[in-house]
Amino acid sequence: MNISPSLLHVYAVTDRQWLHGQTLDFQVRQVLEGGATLVQVREKCLGDRDFLEEARQIQATCREFGVPLIINDNVEVALALGAGLHVGQSDTACREARKRLGDQAILGVSCATVQEAKDAQEAGADYLGVGAVFPTSTKLDADWVKRETLQEICQAVSIPVVAIGGITLNNAATLAGTGIAGVAVVSALFAAQDPRAAAASLAKIQY
Repeated sequence: MNISPSLLHVYAVTDRQWLHGQTLDFQVRQVLEGGATLVQVREKCLGDRDFLEEARQIQATCREFGVPLIINDNVEVALALGAGLHVGQSDTACREARKRLGDQAILGVSCATVQEAKDAQEAGADYLGVGAVFPTSTKLDADWVKRETLQEICQAVSIPVVAIGGITLNNAATLAGTGIAGVAVVSALFAAQDPRAAAASLAKIQY
């Protein structure tokens, strides 16, 4: 499925560690109101049943805003919802994920090298998540991708690229000119005192 690069402009990736008594669905609504263009539900601790129920609620909210939902590394939940899927290099293989999801679902793949990017595109990825472009506390085992490598990846593939890893309101604009379609952010949105305002600020940045 070919997706518009504009969908990746403000790519919100959830994290429940900053709920502070709120629901994840409420926080997602806030970032959507601020201008988030894509939402990925990332859950490493919930069982499939709870993950599915949570994602179903968030999917309904996303539909109100006309924004697609992506599920992180859980093919079964993505299939149950008819949602998109994002996989890493160590997650479900891209080619197998594409076979199970069909051609219409959005499929993203994490990569950190030009070869990984080319392989993912050839295997059926619709977009690439490249990073970590800055040091990040949410994924301690992430490879650090230099700016030059990010540029090379963007030039090597024809599908859109979203940068991820350690991106904040203060450093996002420094990625302008690399060829990315947008940024995927976790704490910059969900740890912010005002997630709606944070999303609005990110939405103003051009890459």
